[in-house]
Amino acid sequence: MDVYPYLSDRDAVMQAAELIRRFGEAAGGEAAARADASRDLGNVIHFCRWRQIERLVVLLSVPRALGTVH
Repeated sequence: MDVYPYLSDRDAVMQAAELIRRFGEAAGGEAAARADASRDLGNVIHFCRWRQIERLVVLLSVPRALGTVH
């Protein structure tokens, strides 16, 4: 079974793309750092959002199509 990140809105995709543009291969680490900072502040909503964006960054870095291609 494939597991894909939950995306509540397209802003998450835009944030992932911006992290990739700004940080390149370190984009996943940047998203993880933001998630950790949110957790440390007690912000569960942003913690979960940044974790999902981190997973999306990893997914976008895969050089092939995943899942069903129409």
